[in-house]
Amino acid sequence: MMNQYMKELEQDPFDPDEFVERMVRRSMQESRLKDDQFDPEMIHDIFTQAIQDLKVLQERQERKCARLEQAVQEEEKLYGAKLAEIMDQHTHCVGVFSALDERMSRCGGRALDVGEKLGAARAPRARAAAARDLLSHLSHFLSPGPVLIDLFNDPNKLNEAADVIQKLHTIAQELPPDKFEVAKKKIEAKYDEIERNLIEEFVKAQNQGNMAKMKEIANIMTNFKGYSQCVDAFIETSQMNTLLGKDIFSAVLPLCKKNYTIISNVFPNPDQVMSKFVLNIFHLKLQKYIQTKLADKNDVDKYLKNLYEMYTSTQRVCEELVQAGLVSAEGNSTTGELRRDALVNGAMAGANDGYANMETRRLKAVLSSALNGYYSDKQHVKKQIQGGGFQELRRDIQAVIGTRANINIAQIENYGGETFLSEQLVQKMLNDAKTSFTRCKTLCTQNELSNTTVALLEVLIQHLLIEHVDYALDLGLQSIPIAETKTTPQIYFFDIVKQANKIVRMFEEHFQESVIPCMTSPTKQNECVQRKTSVMEQLENKLDAGLERAIVAIVNWVKLHLQTEQKKTDFKPEGDIDTIPSHACLAVVSYLNQMMEKIHTGLEGDNLHAVTLELAVRLHRIIYEHLHNYQFNSAGAMIAICDVKEYRSAACGRGGRAAPPPAHALFDALHALCNLLLVKPENLHQVCEGETLAELDHSILHNFIQLRADYKSHKLSSFLKGLS
Repeated sequence: MMNQYMKELEQDPFDPDEFVERMVRRSMQESRLKDDQFDPEMIHDIFTQAIQDLKVLQERQERKCARLEQAVQEEEKLYGAKLAEIMDQHTHCVGVFSALDERMSRCGGRALDVGEKLGAARAPRARAAAARDLLSHLSHFLSPGPVLIDLFNDPNKLNEAADVIQKLHTIAQELPPDKFEVAKKKIEAKYDEIERNLIEEFVKAQNQGNMAKMKEIANIMTNFKGYSQCVDAFIETSQMNTLLGKDIFSAVLPLCKKNYTIISNVFPNPDQVMSKFVLNIFHLKLQKYIQTKLADKNDVDKYLKNLYEMYTSTQRVCEELVQAGLVSAEGNSTTGELRRDALVNGAMAGANDGYANMETRRLKAVLSSALNGYYSDKQHVKKQIQGGGFQELRRDIQAVIGTRANINIAQIENYGGETFLSEQLVQKMLNDAKTSFTRCKTLCTQNELSNTTVALLEVLIQHLLIEHVDYALDLGLQSIPIAETKTTPQIYFFDIVKQANKIVRMFEEHFQESVIPCMTSPTKQNECVQRKTSVMEQLENKLDAGLERAIVAIVNWVKLHLQTEQKKTDFKPEGDIDTIPSHACLAVVSYLNQMMEKIHTGLEGDNLHAVTLELAVRLHRIIYEHLHNYQFNSAGAMIAICDVKEYRSAACGRGGRAAPPPAHALFDALHALCNLLLVKPENLHQVCEGETLAELDHSILHNFIQLRADYKSHKLSSFLKGLS
């Protein structure tokens, strides 16, 4: 049982409550009797025995812990003694090391002092030996005949010979010219020969990929006059048979990166050599390639596309080199760093000189061609249209005379409803202009940019707004008929207004997106804005004139039609008839519905509000005056009310196409006036003082009541005395 207790007590984690529960369950099982009864005495004995066992276990564990603690204390004393011994040994070692270090320092100082003394004693001897060797070599050049010593004729001793000849060349510069002329020429000749040999060896090593030898020769060549020739030879060899594809621009950066690694390892001044390497690419390779691509100027459009492509590609290459750290954005003349703009200009070599005039001519030609093609497709020949008040008066007089004589003197033509405006054409023209403005911003200098932008904008305004939109408005103005006949006038000017508004919005967007970013001068920008505003006002004036003329045509036809088609019997019928609108009214309403549909389709915003209100006001005046020409009995009054209701529906609309509130108020008043034609005489005074009619002048009410057929027979004036 003791082992069982140990197993349970050593469980991790140990739960004492669970331990007691298990003991209870075991006790219950051992003391269980028949009929599920248990013996409490036995349970008590079991628990008593368990407590004694646990006490014995506790005593055993305490003795074991005491033994372990004593063993630990003994080991701790042992390790402490051993650690103290080790610390004493370490202290001794540190002292020995310090002594050795001091002795080494003294020996090193003495060795350095001896070395300096030996060097000082050896330097004069070395200089003397070098001077002796130089004088020996100089004597060979002073002797008559060619120099035949092995040093200058052995290819394996080229580096040594280079060192000697460079020093002799320096000495020769100090010799008097008269006495040593021959020797100086020999030295100069040998100097040039060795210099050429060094460059040849450098190129040979470059072709072999021997960077160590290249670096050795480059260091020697730095003391020679022909060092730049060595650099040129390296650049020429490195760029040989490169940049030959169709798109050489994409190969520039990899070529520069590859050679920059070589240059950094070979030359003592890598930055200057790399600058010269890049400069050679732009001023030789790229310049030649660009000149070839731009050789043909016959096709101006193709030439300008190629010019823009070449310029932007060159800029892109420069930007890549700047990001790679091979070129500086601003440049530095002290360190030899290249400036990005100088590289681009060098590669272009003035190819964009005269660009501004060429771009202006191209845009003018493209827009003219687009317009001519459009009118050719329409089989239309552009007319010279004269404006002004005299021409307008002449047109009106000719129209009136032509109507009376039944001949077409005014030659009013509506072109079958053709507006002569094309959003597709305008979009094409704007795209062409956008291309020009984009190129202009890139290719022009800061001094040229503003003037070129003004010139391009003027071309666009002339062709798009004046020759296309303004011309279409002139044709639209002339096509608006003068309503002097029974034929309903066909008015297409509202379609022109709709398209003109869209085109103007397209132009405004283009102006903000393409023109404004090109303006660097506030003065020129104001000039462009004023020019645009002036043309827009001109177009707006013609739109207003056309809308006015269209309203006049509609209203005049309504007036003429009612005068000719409305019969006296319409408002004074005999017998019982259906109270429906008159035929004249239905014809007018049908026409007005067509016109209102065009107005709402073609106009929007303030223009729609103003036109619908003006048309409603004038129609109200025409109808009001028209009704004064007739007398009305009761049935006729009902027909008149039906007519006014139809007129109101056509002129004022309903729902989303309702005219402004003032228009509704006018027709509400007219409808109320028509009610005066119908009410009983005794109710006239009450109706006149109603909400709608109370604000009207009493003379208007009197005049309208006098239109009643029973005005005299019923002596209606007596009912109106209170209104005087």
